[in-house]
Amino acid sequence: MTVDSIIALGSNLGESRDTLSKAIEALAENDRISVEDVSPVAVTAPVGGPEGQPDYLNQIVRVSTGLSPFALLRFCQGIEEDFHRVRTVRWGPRTLDVDIVTFGDLYMDEPELNLPHPRAAERAFVLAPWARMDPDAVLDGVSVAELAEQAADRDGVRGYLDATDKPEPST
Repeated sequence: MTVDSIIALGSNLGESRDTLSKAIEALAENDRISVEDVSPVAVTAPVGGPEGQPDYLNQIVRVSTGLSPFALLRFCQGIEEDFHRVRTVRWGPRTLDVDIVTFGDLYMDEPELNLPHPRAAERAFVLAPWARMDPDAVLDGVSVAELAEQAADRDGVRGYLDATDKPEPST
């Protein structure tokens, strides 16, 4: 049995465009995960955290997986570690952030994992690229596109990169 899951990727340190691409490749290399769809890359302002951070690149990936929610979480955390993710400052700059947004229709409130992601419905940096990938997507019974339009950080979605855009230089 497989479950569709939405995964959010974000990066604002190093070669972020390349990092997002390689994170998607890492997801696809797991024989229990199939990458089904990928959003365009959104350029977004940082939300929360310390002042002066560089813009983020954010991307949404829809996967089909035979992993359990906790096994998928551990795998995603392993990808973050492979890209030297350091958790020192809440909402601080990072080489890679990999978050499970949804796992099928599962609702879960555990210390290690909350599903759907507790702030996803409020974050345009997640919602806007997700709506670009799947205009009919719904989160908690509400259109993802509508949620993106209502999100407090909607003006922080600065634009999208297309396949011909080159990765940005290291910061």
